[in-house]
Amino acid sequence: MTSYRLPTGGLIDRSKPLSFTFDGKTMQGFQGDSLASALLANGQQLVGRSFKYHRPRGVLTAGAAEPNALMTIGSGGRTEPNTRATMQELYAGLEARSQNRWPSLDFDIGAMTGLISPFLSAGFYYKTFMWPAAFWEKLYEPFIRRAAGLGKASYETDPDAYDKCWAHCDLLVIGAGAAGLAAALTAGRAGARVILVDEHPVAGGGLLSETATIGGTSAPDFATTCIAELESLPNVTVLTRTTAFGWYDGNVFGAVERVQKHLLDPKPHVPVERLWRIVAKRALLATGAEEGPLVFGGNDVPGVMMAGAMRSYLNRYAVSPGKATAIFTTNDSGYALARDLEAKGVSLVAIIDSRNEGNLSYGGKARIIKGGVVANTKGSKALTGIEIYRNGSIEHLDVDALAMSGGFSPVIHLACHRGGKPVWSDEEAAFLVPGRLEGLDLAGAVSAAHGLAACLEDGANKGAKLTQALGFAATAPSFGPVENDVVAAPAKPLWSIPGVKGKAFVDYQNDVHRKDLGLAVAEGYAHVELAKRYTTNGMATDQGKLSNVNAIGLLAEARGVSPAEVGTTTFRPFYTPVSFGALTGAYHGHHFQPVRKSPLHGWAEKNGAVFVETGLWYRSSWFPRQGENGWRESVDREVLNVRKNAGLCDVSMLGKIEVCGRDAAEFLNRVYCNGFLKLAVGKARYGLMLREDGMIYDDGTTSRLDENRYFMTTTTAYAAGVMNHLEFCAQALWPDLDVRLASVTDQWAQMAIAGPKSRTILEKIVDDDLSNDAFPFLAAKEVSLFGGKLNGRLFRISFSGELAYELAVPAGYGESVADALMEAGKPEGIMPYGVEALSVLRVEKGHVTHNEINGTVVPADLGFGKMVSTTKVDFIGKAMLQREGLSASDRPNLVGVVPIDRSQTFRTGSHILAKDASATLENDQGYVTSSAFSPHLGSTIGLALVKKGSHRHGEEVIVWNGIRNEYTPARLCDPVFLDPKNEKLHA
Repeated sequence: MTSYRLPTGGLIDRSKPLSFTFDGKTMQGFQGDSLASALLANGQQLVGRSFKYHRPRGVLTAGAAEPNALMTIGSGGRTEPNTRATMQELYAGLEARSQNRWPSLDFDIGAMTGLISPFLSAGFYYKTFMWPAAFWEKLYEPFIRRAAGLGKASYETDPDAYDKCWAHCDLLVIGAGAAGLAAALTAGRAGARVILVDEHPVAGGGLLSETATIGGTSAPDFATTCIAELESLPNVTVLTRTTAFGWYDGNVFGAVERVQKHLLDPKPHVPVERLWRIVAKRALLATGAEEGPLVFGGNDVPGVMMAGAMRSYLNRYAVSPGKATAIFTTNDSGYALARDLEAKGVSLVAIIDSRNEGNLSYGGKARIIKGGVVANTKGSKALTGIEIYRNGSIEHLDVDALAMSGGFSPVIHLACHRGGKPVWSDEEAAFLVPGRLEGLDLAGAVSAAHGLAACLEDGANKGAKLTQALGFAATAPSFGPVENDVVAAPAKPLWSIPGVKGKAFVDYQNDVHRKDLGLAVAEGYAHVELAKRYTTNGMATDQGKLSNVNAIGLLAEARGVSPAEVGTTTFRPFYTPVSFGALTGAYHGHHFQPVRKSPLHGWAEKNGAVFVETGLWYRSSWFPRQGENGWRESVDREVLNVRKNAGLCDVSMLGKIEVCGRDAAEFLNRVYCNGFLKLAVGKARYGLMLREDGMIYDDGTTSRLDENRYFMTTTTAYAAGVMNHLEFCAQALWPDLDVRLASVTDQWAQMAIAGPKSRTILEKIVDDDLSNDAFPFLAAKEVSLFGGKLNGRLFRISFSGELAYELAVPAGYGESVADALMEAGKPEGIMPYGVEALSVLRVEKGHVTHNEINGTVVPADLGFGKMVSTTKVDFIGKAMLQREGLSASDRPNLVGVVPIDRSQTFRTGSHILAKDASATLENDQGYVTSSAFSPHLGSTIGLALVKKGSHRHGEEVIVWNGIRNEYTPARLCDPVFLDPKNEKLHA
């Protein structure tokens, strides 16, 4: 292949030359070039090496389906591997490097794998690397890991910015070819809000490579006129360099815009890529059709190219594919290329048409070989000739460029992202979209329209129909007659080509050839999903855009069935690769995750809090005072003061969910394992939420504020998960229940006031009667504060085991209310306390957190067996909770642990061993789930899950930490260390 730049023509701007480098060699192109077209214009046919056999590869396509021309672009932190040269705009200073070769592209040691290719057939990795066993870690695995992957990522920090944003529209049009432009114009003129996206830098699609005229205007000029009008309409947004990569629920489409990927030095405060989430009332897919390759020997040699791609390079970029070209086609589209080549003065040696009848309308000078096929090629790093097989005989032709066209497949990927399976059409010889798609329609070649005129008409009609359905008055415009239209009717598929000698590739990127698929069928992997994984066909970065249809056809032939019976593999996002930068957006470095600050954060800062990150929250961990040495002294003081006087703790981070509706009580009764139907208004109740498998999912309190209104609290860590769980229950499990849910975590500032003097302090700001008779344990109601100036919610609940309350006020008042409580509590000795002290208090009282609710425990394991209702008809987890193993006598139970020698300590996570057992995991009896130093008991205490633990109180054991080689003699005991009769709670 001797490609070169034509002296005239194309859509490039020859007045703006651009210098770039490829593998260190300086080359020149023009503005409007792609990297691929510029390489071809410089005669660079060899652009890469294949993954498995390291075979020489050249440019195959002119678009997103390119499997061969993968480049590493840029340097330093802007290094981007696996960039398709066909999609990369050329810019001055661009640095491109070939991949998957060593030491150089021209001389690649890896090509030696071709010598052992008979041993590297499909599935070879399932049959090898098994012996000798010792070689796996020393030889096989290191070698495989070194060989794996395409390209190399940079270790340097990416200096550029990325962004995410939402957009809403009446009509989203995906694809700016003939059909997409017609539809967008129709809807835009009618006043609809339209977003038009196209993956190329210039909208127009196939129009930019056409030689036809539309209404007397050339196809490229027609596209330019349409785009100019669309951009002039205030209700239309045109997004070029933007790929729609996924279709999601709610008619939300994902798209990535390459904002500055075509610039050497991006502007610092503008993102280089922007991730769009587009919500469309209706969407129109106008993505066209992809030309399919033909599977013959040596179809991967540089110089072999798709006919449509060759036409694009010829007409759009003014690049001739070679000096002696041949065309191998199964349909009429190859003749359009023939006419264009002859018009440009490029030598056309022959047209090889697999059909016996050929194209009767062709009037060019090229020789037509009807009923023939290209069976093999000659050349390694460049094409030098082809072998034509016809009627059992072989003919040799010297050519340096070969175009191939095996028919067209509609680009239906997006339409199948929500579970739809493509349907094989014998009439179209292609897979078409499944039945009716909710919210998405198709127009143009993707809906099997053939030719420019048909695509324009279909796009205009579909655009008018959708716009009318949205309530706009729209009429389909006429664009005038189309001259020199190319209407390529569907041709009979040509799966297996006779006379093939060399490797006939199906998947170019993963080096899957025809025999691999036959082997998959022979070895029992004939199902399309199994064949995909056995051969790796369709598993490369191009996701089989060019290979899948041929693979399905070959599987069908081998099985003696129709492609309809074979079917396709599952289509999933992303349509093309999306960078991690685009997915991350601005959320990296300091902004990796949002910082959630409680409404009482300012109050805690004023009181000297040391903060700790718990999930997204910054929680006050402890409040040091002058003279204290270390956090333990601060925590001990806070704990002792809560038990003696009173303390105030910020608990705003708890998940808070409002549950409302006529069936709210029934809903909660089904969600919790304990009863909630009879919970009285003005009362709170501790509840256990189970998973379907019977294990505890989360715990918390729920208060009944009114007949049909409840206020639920969840653990901080599971707030979002519980909300999602409840939404699933309401929407999917019991949609007939009248219940509404709202997360109100950020709406309320909530503070715990605990200690024997907490009632005295609260009575100074709460207007309601807080006596034990008027407001007993587990009371909950709205209260008046500060003489009626503010309303809040007060709950008499305790996580410390002391007389305690939780006061919730609107978030904006949180800090001032906390300040008022601290002022009111000064005479009573109130102090702030943090989550470290709270943890000590709860361990002393034997209360559990997710340290104990670890996903493997049922209520009985934690001593909550009696909470599980035996009278309810059903609740989540009831059926699976009745499994025999969940009530086995040797299940781990919650116990307390104390060291026999109070001067000794132990750590959370340590194992429990029988007193005289050796320290092995086989003798493991359980483990310490929580531990803390108790200033009241003067020793370390802990909670543990131990086999038969509830029957082993008083037993001496060993607490073993194998990592630190620590052995602590200890005694199992009741998990409640203080006030077992709960006298303080009811004080």
